[in-house]
Amino acid sequence: MRVLSITAGAAGMYCGSCARDNALARELLSLGHDCMLVPVYTPTRTDEPNASRPHVLFGGISVYLQQYVPLFRRTPRFLDRLWDSPWVIDRVAGRAVSNDPQLLGDLTISMLEGEESVLGKEFEKLVDWIRHQPTPDIINLPNSLLIALAKPLRESFDRPVCCTLQGEELFIDGLLPPYREQALNLIRRQISAVDRFVAVSEYCRRFMMEYLQIPEERIGVVPLGINLTGYPDSPASRNDNAAFRIGYFARVAPEKGLHVLADAYVRLRQRIGDVSIRLEAAGYTAPAHSGYMNQIRNTLAEAGYADEFSYRGVVDREGKLAFLQELDVLSVPATYDEPKGMFLLEAMANGIPVVQPRRGAFTEIIEKTGGGLLVDADDAESLAEGLWQLWKDRGQRDAIGRRAFEGVHQHYSVRHSASQLIELYDEVLNNWSGTDARPRAGATLSE
Repeated sequence: MRVLSITAGAAGMYCGSCARDNALARELLSLGHDCMLVPVYTPTRTDEPNASRPHVLFGGISVYLQQYVPLFRRTPRFLDRLWDSPWVIDRVAGRAVSNDPQLLGDLTISMLEGEESVLGKEFEKLVDWIRHQPTPDIINLPNSLLIALAKPLRESFDRPVCCTLQGEELFIDGLLPPYREQALNLIRRQISAVDRFVAVSEYCRRFMMEYLQIPEERIGVVPLGINLTGYPDSPASRNDNAAFRIGYFARVAPEKGLHVLADAYVRLRQRIGDVSIRLEAAGYTAPAHSGYMNQIRNTLAEAGYADEFSYRGVVDREGKLAFLQELDVLSVPATYDEPKGMFLLEAMANGIPVVQPRRGAFTEIIEKTGGGLLVDADDAESLAEGLWQLWKDRGQRDAIGRRAFEGVHQHYSVRHSASQLIELYDEVLNNWSGTDARPRAGATLSE
C-alpha cells in the first residue's frame, strides 16, 4: 500500500504526535508498505531516526508572512523556497514560530477556511508538490486542524483521505474567543470531506464524537504503539538500598500537572518521615513556563525538600531510557483528559509502574495492562496515597511493574498499532466510491 502521511512539526520540540506519526511511518516501511511522511509548518523532531521527507509544506514562516503581510501572498514560488527551507525554519522555529493558541487565533481560522483564505497560495503549493510524487492509495492528515486539506486532496487525486485525532482539542480550547467557536464550526462543516477519522484511544473516539459531532461509524480506533527497540528484555530492577525515585516525564506545563505531583510529594514525604526518596522530572519547558517551574521549586523548598528534586530538561532517546530505568514509579497527573498517554507506555515498557488520575486515556491504558494504580483526578492527597502504596509494598510494586511490561508488549507496540492501521486503511479502500460520492460508513475498528 502507498500511504501519504502528513505530520505537523512542533517548532523544534519533541512532540508526542510527531513521535507517533514517525514511529508508524517507520513501521509501515519495515512491513513493506510505501509510506511517505511529509511535515507541515516545521521539520519534526523525534528521538528515533526521522522518516519524514526533507521538505516542509505550509512552512511556518511562509504561513505567518502571508497571514499578516499581504505582499507575501503574491510572491513567486522561487522566493518562497528561501523561507520554506527546513534549515531556515529550524533556525527561527524556537523564536518566531509559536504554537501558543492564544496567539494563533486568526491564523488557525485561515487554515480552516482553506483554499479561499489568505493562505490559498499554500494550499496550491501543497497540491502541486504532491502531484510530482507517486500517487498514493490513501492520504492521512495528522489532526482535525488540517481538515481543510481533505477536500482539495480528495478532488485532486481521487483518493480517500483519513484524519487522525490525537489531542488537538487542547489547542482548540486554548483559542481566545471568538476563535474557538469559529474553529469548531469550521471543522464540523468539513467532517463529510474525510473518509475515516482515526482516534488514538477509545476515550478519544468517544470524546471526539461529541466534540466535533462526528458520527460513530465514521471513527476507527488505532491505539498508540511505541517502538520497543532499545527497551529492556525484562522489567528493570532496582537496588533496594537506592533512594525511592518518583518520576515525571512530559512537557513542563500546568496542564500536565507537575504542580499536583509536587504537592503529592510533599504530603508523601511528611507521611513517611526521614527516608531516602527523590522526585525526578524531565521534559521540555517553554520559556513562557519558566515561572511555573519556579513555582514547583518554591513548593518543594518551602516544605524543606528542595535538594530532593532534580530537573533533567530535554533528553534524547538514550537519555530517556536511562532516566526511566532509574525510576521506581512514574506519575504525570494531567489536569485535563489526556487522549494519548505516550509517557505511560514508555515507562511501563521498562517495567516501571505508574500512578495516574482516573481520566482520559489513562484509565483504559492502566485497566488494559494492569500496569499502574488509578487515583482521583486533581487530588494531591489521593495521588500521595497511591504513591505511598507502592513505596511501602515492594512486592506489589514489582508485580505491577511486570504487568506493565507485559501489557505494553502485548497491546501497545508499534507493530500492533501499524497492523491495525493497515486494517483500517484496507477497509476504507474497499469502501471507496470516488470523489463524486459521500464517504461510505464502515465498522468502527477497536482492539
